[in-house]
Amino acid sequence: MPHSLQLKSFGFAAALALMSIAPAAAQDATRNAQEKACSRDVSRHCRKVMNDGDFAIQQCLLQNREKLSPACRKVVEGH
Repeated sequence: MPHSLQLKSFGFAAALALMSIAPAAAQDATRNAQEKACSRDVSRHCRKVMNDGDFAIQQCLLQNREKLSPACRKVVEGH
């Protein structure tokens, strides 16, 4: 295989690999931002359910929507 063809093949494979990784990284960044926005609210209003999983915390935040910080309320209402 000619050297230039090998480089093109490698570039295409690398691009495919990056495309598959990018959505996961974006999801991690989004989740980190959401956790940062709501961590204080979870500690204040949902301490009793903190060890019960994400769904329990989400339900607690929904039930306490009026008491949440503006940043956390935006995250909760976005779901």
